[in-house]
Amino acid sequence: MSQSVLNITAAFQALQAHHAALQGQTMRDLFAADPARFERFSLNAAGLFLDYSKNKASTETMSQLFALARERQLESRRDAMFSGEKINTTEKRAVLHTALRAPATLALTVDGQQVSTDVHAVLARIQTFSAALRSGEWLGYSGQPLTDIVNIGIGGSDLGPKMVCQALQPFQHARLNMHFVSNVDGRDLDAVLSRIDPRTSLFVIASKTFTTNETMMNARAARNWFLQNAQGAQESDLRKHFVAVSTNVQAVSAFGIDPANMFPFWDWVGGRYSVWSSIGLSVALAIGFEQFSEFLAGAHAMDQHFHSAPLEQNMPVILAMLGVWYRNFFGSSSISIAPYLQDLEHFPSYLQQLEMESNGKRVSHDGSTLTVATCPVIWGNVGTNGQHAYFQLLHQGTDITPVDFIAALKPNYTASHELPGHQATLLANCFAQSEAFMRGKTADEVRTEMQAKGVPEADIAALLPHRTFPGDRPSNTILMQALTPATLGALIALYEHKVFVQGVIWDVNSFDQWGVELGKVLATQILGELTGAAEAQEHDSSTTGLIAKARAALL
Repeated sequence: MSQSVLNITAAFQALQAHHAALQGQTMRDLFAADPARFERFSLNAAGLFLDYSKNKASTETMSQLFALARERQLESRRDAMFSGEKINTTEKRAVLHTALRAPATLALTVDGQQVSTDVHAVLARIQTFSAALRSGEWLGYSGQPLTDIVNIGIGGSDLGPKMVCQALQPFQHARLNMHFVSNVDGRDLDAVLSRIDPRTSLFVIASKTFTTNETMMNARAARNWFLQNAQGAQESDLRKHFVAVSTNVQAVSAFGIDPANMFPFWDWVGGRYSVWSSIGLSVALAIGFEQFSEFLAGAHAMDQHFHSAPLEQNMPVILAMLGVWYRNFFGSSSISIAPYLQDLEHFPSYLQQLEMESNGKRVSHDGSTLTVATCPVIWGNVGTNGQHAYFQLLHQGTDITPVDFIAALKPNYTASHELPGHQATLLANCFAQSEAFMRGKTADEVRTEMQAKGVPEADIAALLPHRTFPGDRPSNTILMQALTPATLGALIALYEHKVFVQGVIWDVNSFDQWGVELGKVLATQILGELTGAAEAQEHDSSTTGLIAKARAALL
């Protein structure tokens, strides 16, 4: 899997020379020179529209970026992923989140496993269970339909379903309330338990091994709460109020969950790519299996586009290569995600895990230390809130931070909340910000504007530097007609494939996360010291001092 060192390849060095030559041009120049730039630098795929014309990139830039992708053998690496090769080399696993949303007709075998058959068998179980619960056929121990779904997980087992359920609120069953608990801070779970009724609540415990420390601590606390507060309930009633997304039948059964209500998934499903699997059970319960199927279909449509479209017309490839352009040639250390949809408020957090846990690596496939920067920091918030907070830095700060704007042309309001003028104002803000980032405001423009208002020349001279905007701040704009299960599925898949492409360029394994494990090991050791269950170990003076303070407070 090892490739040659990136920054000494011919394509990379050609891009370095091109970057230097392009510095004299502004994005204003690029638009002025090409009246058809918007049409040339935009495309549609899987229900999404991408405008990437507001980037510091010419036709030659894009051509050279695609040459770099081909030099890094992107097309063959892409084929290897879709065919089920074990491209997760450190864990010797295939990477097949794409198979989770493929139709039943897909024929794919991995290690003797008929992937499509197994996937659709689990989907059929999700369909049956979600239909029973949503219809009111599934009753709690007291004979009442369930009204509150509490998903207990962490990482991808929390971020994925939470983000999707929030994004698709307009499609949610009117009787059901969705809750998500991940933090081992007891306040997280306590806040949910304080507002639900044990007689009408279902807990979805999402842990592949059923041993994840944080998840199982919260799950055991929820179990105890149920038995203490559900008047007249017996341990045998747990199976009516607890289900598991796991593969550990023995542990699930010992917990009190009927193995018939355990929904499995597989080793080749990474946590941050798992919302398409049974980890998405909470999503299916919230929006119904028909809409969940549309969610999968939207992602599959983007999979087909990514797998078959030429690089020059391939949306994930374009998004990824522009990201490489800014990270490795402009030195941009972060990217801001700005969804102009309130329902996507959790999307930037979701992308933080997807991108930074995948490509936040410093060694190549063969273990060599990399010579170029990899994944930038991903951050952001819903758009209009960001405008009144950190957009100041994006406009006039010292760093060049690319922005991805995401918007829907039509709102998903319920019939009783048709708010006149809101959608037009929302879109006006989105488009204005991307134009302002690109154009900026020159000193001459500021001076002319202030002179027209009669501002004295001395005041103009003093204010001019503060009111000048450099512009040339890059952005992409991703549009959809409306935020639906299908378009959300396509949007997530778009970023998943962007991550894959950048991993290929940087030659990192995008599908392991060894950096997550070290903290887990040390936390287990320190927990024993805090509780007195283990003897004190040798630590640095800071950690030793912190442990002593905590012991004094806890014991």
